[in-house]
Amino acid sequence: MGEISRALKVFFMPHMAQGHMIPLCQFARLFAARDHHHHPLRFPSDEVGLPVGIENFFNVTDAATAWRLNQAVGLLRNQLEPFIEQNPPDCIVSDFMYPWTAAIATRLGIPRIVFNTFCLFVVCMINACKGQLQSKPELLSHEHDDDSSCPFVVSGLPDPITLTNRPPKWVFEMLETLIETDQKNSYGLTVNNFNDLDGQDYIDYYKKSTDLKVWHIGPASLMLRNILPKEDLHPQTKKGHEHIRTWLDSKESNSVVYVSFGMHRESKQNNKCGEEEEKKTWLPKGFEERLKKENRGLILMKWAPQELILNHPATGGFLTHCGWTSVTEAVSAGVPMMTWPVFIEQPCNEKLITQVHGFGVEVGAEEWKPSPYERMEKLVSRVKIEKAVRRLKAGGDEAERVREKAREMREKTRKAVGEDGSSQRNLTALIEDLKLIAMNRAASKRQTRIY
Repeated sequence: MGEISRALKVFFMPHMAQGHMIPLCQFARLFAARDHHHHPLRFPSDEVGLPVGIENFFNVTDAATAWRLNQAVGLLRNQLEPFIEQNPPDCIVSDFMYPWTAAIATRLGIPRIVFNTFCLFVVCMINACKGQLQSKPELLSHEHDDDSSCPFVVSGLPDPITLTNRPPKWVFEMLETLIETDQKNSYGLTVNNFNDLDGQDYIDYYKKSTDLKVWHIGPASLMLRNILPKEDLHPQTKKGHEHIRTWLDSKESNSVVYVSFGMHRESKQNNKCGEEEEKKTWLPKGFEERLKKENRGLILMKWAPQELILNHPATGGFLTHCGWTSVTEAVSAGVPMMTWPVFIEQPCNEKLITQVHGFGVEVGAEEWKPSPYERMEKLVSRVKIEKAVRRLKAGGDEAERVREKAREMREKTRKAVGEDGSSQRNLTALIEDLKLIAMNRAASKRQTRIY
């Protein structure tokens, strides 16, 4: 039993984007908190000729730089493989963007756990769409069969899901390739999520369609709060945001709508030009002055302390691009969402929010872009935005139903990350699984030496 009780040696390999790095590093901290080792590696941006400070996609403002950064990420394999060979771990926890890690895990005879930044619902949807996008799409309006803006029905899932637009074929093909590789060459999948948010029906659907293990361990940020000292919590809980907190304190409960389109949009704006110049490029003339005069709004040009804002009693709604980190933070705070998805998997996240669970209302995206660096050609009208805000803010049965569902999911979140909650049990189960594999591997080596 000595082998099974020893600390595990686990390598966590995140993709270089905030939505990938933050939750996987939080996973690493959860393992480390249970006395298991992890080893950080430096990203060699200078070696591949990227400008100083361009080490992840948060600082990328255009498609050309994004392409170069992707090339640099690919070159990491040349450094990581020798390191892993010389320092074999008990397990590799690899971002799903690194399918090449499957080969080295196989050579070493160790398990590879895939970390997917998507929720399991999206993975199930991508699996279900396989084949549907190859043939003539099933459309609600057959008068425009070749129009990608027509609704697209995804068949075979536990719920009838209708996407607002037909998914971009090449984007889904790329995601299908990555996910298929993961499903064929991994021990299992872990997601920054909890059982009730994806739902048992989709967990069962995934297991039945792939025969793979899946561990819902999250939201990792909330799980860390249960084990870290207060002074080591997220930096946005510290000083520096007093003016935001003061402004929110001056507002009535549930009276504020928070609007954010994620780190890609923020980084693009902040790096493009100076703060005052940037305001002139996208704010209507006199808009900020009117807000200040009427005390009706607050514009944040730098990184927003999102969890602080969402958890403030004044915040009654969140107009969001449906990035998964934003979704989990809103769910954790019990704040209903107005969904305005932009790219990659975000339109799928929207349907989990609005069609499956009902703790949000749709704005209605006009386009489905493959990346955040592409210009939107079709604008969403102010009428649609106003309609979504009024549906949530005007009161009535629908608004109360949406708010109640948001509150219910908040309580489920807290239960999942609490002592003996589903996410805590899933983390324990994963660690025990890996310990058993390490013990059996060590025993096998001893038998090989004996014979």
